[in-house]
Amino acid sequence: MTACDNSDEMERDGTHTRLYLALLSWGDGSVAWSGGEVPAAGSRSTHRRVGSTVPAMLKRLLLGLALLVVALGLTAAFLLGTSVDPPVDPAWAVEGDTSIPDGALTVRFTGTSTLLFSDGETSWMVDGWFSRFGPIALSTGLIEPDLDAISAGLARNEVDRLAVVIPVHSHFDHAMDAPEVAKRTGALLLGSESTANIGRGWGLAENQIRVTRDREAHRFGQFTITLIETNHFEFPDPAVREQALATPLIDAPLVPPVGAFDYRVGQPYAIHVAHPRGTFLIQASAGYRVGGLAGLPADKVFLGVGGLGTQSEEYREDYWRETVEMSGAEHVIPIHFDTLTGPIEGPFTGEVRAASFLSSGGDLTREFLEEKLLENPGMRFSTLPRYDEVVLF
Repeated sequence: MTACDNSDEMERDGTHTRLYLALLSWGDGSVAWSGGEVPAAGSRSTHRRVGSTVPAMLKRLLLGLALLVVALGLTAAFLLGTSVDPPVDPAWAVEGDTSIPDGALTVRFTGTSTLLFSDGETSWMVDGWFSRFGPIALSTGLIEPDLDAISAGLARNEVDRLAVVIPVHSHFDHAMDAPEVAKRTGALLLGSESTANIGRGWGLAENQIRVTRDREAHRFGQFTITLIETNHFEFPDPAVREQALATPLIDAPLVPPVGAFDYRVGQPYAIHVAHPRGTFLIQASAGYRVGGLAGLPADKVFLGVGGLGTQSEEYREDYWRETVEMSGAEHVIPIHFDTLTGPIEGPFTGEVRAASFLSSGGDLTREFLEEKLLENPGMRFSTLPRYDEVVLF
């Protein structure tokens, strides 16, 4: 190597050293020269400064990563562990009745659209869903009926005998627990073929399963119960709509544990009930068919409002017209407004914040209902307490 070559090599080493130190200085400001020549490559001063800086950088990097993990954990806890307010006016809340007159027709509300009706002689239930799962389990895990939750739910409803349990459709938050409820109470499981296959997969006896026909009337005591084919709420998000509604039928016995979306929608129903004390309509999912409820007047409507705010104003108006206005009801009882993932004790809450961020609309739901109340001065809105018995008629 010539003297010139050696000089070039030293110059390159010095350049690399300057670049390296400049990057360190740009990254955290820990290396800076007050003036003069940058020490030549290989000098003891350079090695000492670079050697002492690298551990400091690693410490800062690890500290930054630790803070990031903590921040992400706190954010996840906030989004998945806290809820928004339900989209109903607290002023609509009614309390349970402490005195039940003989022959009164009463209702108890667990949450979502699980309702227990009784006239003192005959009791029957809509959905009978008591299991609850966290957001992560619902999105990625396998689910099955929670037997302890079912025991607790039936006990809190103070019921051990039912004439019939009717899931309004076959999604997990309506039909999953119904076969076990039927087993424990001797009830008939009534609904679609998909609901029947949920019952068969759970081992419910065939003589406790009945598949209904559209507008077929079923008599239980003094209750005449008619199931009317309708549509499920139309999810605005195409991907969710495809997953939840595109393949509707459960065409073989469904044996849990399975994924939440394995509980396919089946055939959704509205339920019309006639009793000597009065008539009422249950529309648990915020869907409709034009003219589907014609000729079925009702004094009261149990109105599913879940997701309604995510739809268009036109959709909300059509839904109201085809349910409340079609029935002529003057008393509206909102249901299916509470979270699917919260406990079945304590106050009702809205969806977890993560879900509300992904599909906002609770404020619009409440605004819509409040507008309808203002437009109809003779109308009454009520939200039911959890589990407490309320006189309906």
